[in-house]
Amino acid sequence: MANIKSSKKRAALAVIRTERNKSVKSRVKTAIKKVETAVAAGDKTLAAGNLQKAISELGKAASKGILHKNASARKVSSLTRSVNALS
Repeated sequence: MANIKSSKKRAALAVIRTERNKSVKSRVKTAIKKVETAVAAGDKTLAAGNLQKAISELGKAASKGILHKNASARKVSSLTRSVNALS
């Protein structure tokens, strides 16, 4: 454990930020999973609705720097292609 006051503060902040990042990543993964399960079930309306929520979550994560913007764009593109493939 750190002895210097500023080091203690940084360590505490790192824990807080780690928890926040974990919760955002978890929300993103859940949103993606909902889209993928709807696509697997063949339900286009549900998949399209869940896709909008997933795009929103991915955008928020990218804007906060939790996900890289290109990684977010890649995931959005992949999900969109899978939803559009449903007929």
